[in-house]
Amino acid sequence: MSYLTVDPPRRHRLSVADYYRMAEVGILRPDERVELIDGEIIDMAPIGSRHNATVTRLATILHKAVGDKAIVQTRGSVSLGAYSEPEPDIAVLHPRADFYWSAHPRAAEIQLIVEVAESSLRFDRDVKLPLYARHNVGETWLVDVDSRRVIRHRKPAQGKYTWVDEPDLGSPLEIEAIDGVRVDLRELFPTGVGR
Repeated sequence: MSYLTVDPPRRHRLSVADYYRMAEVGILRPDERVELIDGEIIDMAPIGSRHNATVTRLATILHKAVGDKAIVQTRGSVSLGAYSEPEPDIAVLHPRADFYWSAHPRAAEIQLIVEVAESSLRFDRDVKLPLYARHNVGETWLVDVDSRRVIRHRKPAQGKYTWVDEPDLGSPLEIEAIDGVRVDLRELFPTGVGR
């Protein structure tokens, strides 16, 4: 008896250049909320009010903490190789006079990425954070809106973060890549407001 061996079909990965061409010719509408992850176009989750408020509040806190030591970018693209252009909720970037006019920030220019998760927790944790680790983004924070916690990921090696903790939000946090910056997150989640 012989068996016919059939290889599974190969997926065609879109490059960042393909992704931009699709937008230029109108395949992707300007108002579509999508991002390119490992060559696949991913629909982004709708932004709820708690998610939006958390991003806005955290961006304000980060602006105050970093001052002119970094640029705080909200909901902007970052360039991670030829096949990924995610849009993290917040990226803290090395300062540049042109504010990244000429190109999206690359992994070496990112000091911190923050993903705020309300309905996207599993995707952010299982897909986006490993992507950031594979591209050696030194530190990511995953903000879990439902549980009102921050999970900090540091020290990427071999495609994953080797140091993960859940810091006490009552004490200021450091951003490892920025000397002397301490981020006070006591006001991140509103008090007296239901989930």
